[in-house]
Amino acid sequence: MAQHFSLAACDVVGFDLDHTLCRYNLPESAPLIYNSFAQFLVKEKGYDKDLLTVTPEHWDFCCKGLALDLEDGNFVKLADNGTVLRASHGTTMMAPEELAEKYGWKAWKHFVSDMGMACRSGKYYVYDNYFDLPGALLCARVVDSLTQQNNGQKTFDFWKDIVAGIQHNYKVSAFKENCGIYFPEIKRDLGRYLHSCPESVKKWLRQLKDAGKILLLITNSHSDYCRLLCKHILGNDFADLFDIVITNALKPGFFSHLPSQRLFRTLNGRMVVPPAAMGKNTEAKSVLENDDEQAALPSLEKPGWYSQGNAVHLYELLKKMTGKPEPKVAYFGDSMHSDIFPARHYSNWETVLILEELRGDRDRKPEESEPLEKKGKYEGQKAKPLNSLSEKWGSFFIDSISGLENTEESSIYTWSCKRISTYSTIAIPSIEAIAELPLDYKFTRFSSNNSKTAGYYPNPPLVLSNDETLTAK
Repeated sequence: MAQHFSLAACDVVGFDLDHTLCRYNLPESAPLIYNSFAQFLVKEKGYDKDLLTVTPEHWDFCCKGLALDLEDGNFVKLADNGTVLRASHGTTMMAPEELAEKYGWKAWKHFVSDMGMACRSGKYYVYDNYFDLPGALLCARVVDSLTQQNNGQKTFDFWKDIVAGIQHNYKVSAFKENCGIYFPEIKRDLGRYLHSCPESVKKWLRQLKDAGKILLLITNSHSDYCRLLCKHILGNDFADLFDIVITNALKPGFFSHLPSQRLFRTLNGRMVVPPAAMGKNTEAKSVLENDDEQAALPSLEKPGWYSQGNAVHLYELLKKMTGKPEPKVAYFGDSMHSDIFPARHYSNWETVLILEELRGDRDRKPEESEPLEKKGKYEGQKAKPLNSLSEKWGSFFIDSISGLENTEESSIYTWSCKRISTYSTIAIPSIEAIAELPLDYKFTRFSSNNSKTAGYYPNPPLVLSNDETLTAK
């Protein structure tokens, strides 16, 4: 494999939407997501109303890469070899002695050593993106509450209520029906929860188009929410930028499922084609008028706006559009579970991980403060930036291990960090970070031939570049 990666060498460039093209104001969006679930649990399922009160200190619990054992209510942070580096029961961190007694130095019971371990199963849940993280805090506090109420409860069955809360707030019809808390509030004040898209990124997208690249938008968000976000961050003519838009993609299944299991669907029973695929003089308003999913398609024959689908049929269309037997695809996404791992593992695409932990790792700047008139009912719950260091859990990338016989304390890569270098081509803090580079810029990629920090752009995390005692298992 070549040592360098360049967008100029790609035929197709695809993007996830949420937390990739569309950046959220995390200290505002996190409390909103938390509240959407907590209100449901308290009002609909009878959970303790104390769940509704969140202090700024509570947010330190949030750290990407944690796994929740759904049976015993324990959260674990894993090393690259599957051993447990830190753990908590609910929000209560385990002392080193308790950790050693509970987990020892063996791999966690659900760990799969080939790195293909799923992030979701009936027995555990891995929190790997910023939409998930407020749920980690809520679940930990649910465990605290149930443990206290039931005299040290050992096993738990609350996950079904969390799933019901997801369905209530985020089902297909929730946006249209103004159901739940999340969508009505987002609609009410988009500017509070979303960062504007920099002009440099808009110019960069047009530059990709002008260079002959096919642009894809592949998002798990439904078409109505996707359109709202894209109009806000990219403008009413956003569809001019993309040849193919796929909403409700149901990633990672979009990549992992057989085509027969996940066919593409038209919207409103007709083929809807973005102007980018039809010619520059087509009006953007013709893109989509109805968000209802309709006919299933046995194959994908032409560019357009679709729902669900699969990567195999998409790639067949890309072959036709490029005239190449193996068009090269690069895909940008923020979720290892939904974007990066499946796109690389199942489709062998180049993958660019959006890793906001790299933002502020150097010369950290606080999130821009909101004008006073924008501060509202969630202000008391305002979260710290979720991409900042957790005092409870330590670094997302490495952690210290001690207690090994005849050794001093040393550092070890986390499971999350190893997955980055295994499945990402490169990792960047945001699209903005590369938007002013020439398209033929040669990025050093992650590979077994390079150092484990080679693929981070513009710089590796400080904790990795400064640590010379890292242990790789």
